Amino acid sequence: MDLQFIRERISILRTKKNVSEYRMSTDLGHSKSYIQSISSGRAMPSMSEFLYICEYLGVTPKEFFDEGLEEPQLIQELNQLTKSMSEEDLRVLIRLAERLQNS
Repeated sequence: MDLQFIRERISILRTKKNVSEYRMSTDLGHSKSYIQSISSGRAMPSMSEFLYICEYLGVTPKEFFDEGLEEPQLIQELNQLTKSMSEEDLRVLIRLAERLQNS
């Protein structure tokens, strides 16, 4: 994992969120070219900015760096939804996921 991975991952997750570089830059409180400069390799975010970027993209830092997660934003959304579920509902959800995985 290297700086190229970070740049590409930001671009991929931003695209999945359907947000332009310009909008993401301004939403994060930066100049309109901030994310473009990261994507092009001219700049890298500080640690605090990286954490803001993860929050903005709807992923945890762990999910950001997990190369095996194709859809970390959806995993995060599902995780949030399951936090308030009963044990019975969680077991139903697990059975459904297993069924879908095997089909």
